[in-house]
Amino acid sequence: MRLEKWLAVSAAELPPPYTAIASPDASGVPVINCRVCQSLINLDGKLHQHVVKCTVCNEATPIKNPPSGKKYVRCQCNCLLICKDTSRKIGCPRPNCRRIITLGPVMLIPEEQPAQPALPVQPDGTRVVCGHCGNTFLWMELRFNTLAKCPHCKKISSVGSALPRRRCCAYITIGMICIFIGVGLTVGTQDFARRYHATYVSWAIAYLLGLICLIRACYWGAIKVSYPEHSFA
Repeated sequence: MRLEKWLAVSAAELPPPYTAIASPDASGVPVINCRVCQSLINLDGKLHQHVVKCTVCNEATPIKNPPSGKKYVRCQCNCLLICKDTSRKIGCPRPNCRRIITLGPVMLIPEEQPAQPALPVQPDGTRVVCGHCGNTFLWMELRFNTLAKCPHCKKISSVGSALPRRRCCAYITIGMICIFIGVGLTVGTQDFARRYHATYVSWAIAYLLGLICLIRACYWGAIKVSYPEHSFA
């Protein structure tokens, strides 16, 4: 039997700090939070296992102490490994990672201790439905109208539609003002520009600023919007 094994599929970033956010199930079924994406994992029929797999991010979360002489280690790519307690180095098996992890004398950090069925706790955040992939993730900001990066698809979206709407309108207004200024300078300083060619620079600056603002307006107008699923505030 191999002494080192692993679970889960790839992710690109360090797992977020663990915070129990489970709510009691109406049927009394025990649940825990995924240590990577914080989604709820149903433990019904799985309490005999050492680890369970999240159905959202496909990463593994321990629910029991490791077997005798073993310990849990989580790679930076979120892959959960089980190795000998005396191991000092372990390699991540994922093709897109292949890190060599050097283990200290004590590698079992609190965040990788087996999770216990969570108790109802009031979290500081909200669950957000990603506007790109449709998956749900925990957003720890206490205010909306900010940009969020989905841990599943790694794409950025706006939490709420007010921020992109305001910025789109602001950039359109500024862009049109700059273009009107450019047109005014072009019409009003034609004779002056024939004598002093540096005047053309002011025209170019006004048109360039207007164009940049309109491009930014298009960006904010087209950005995907993620909406909160539940608010805990």
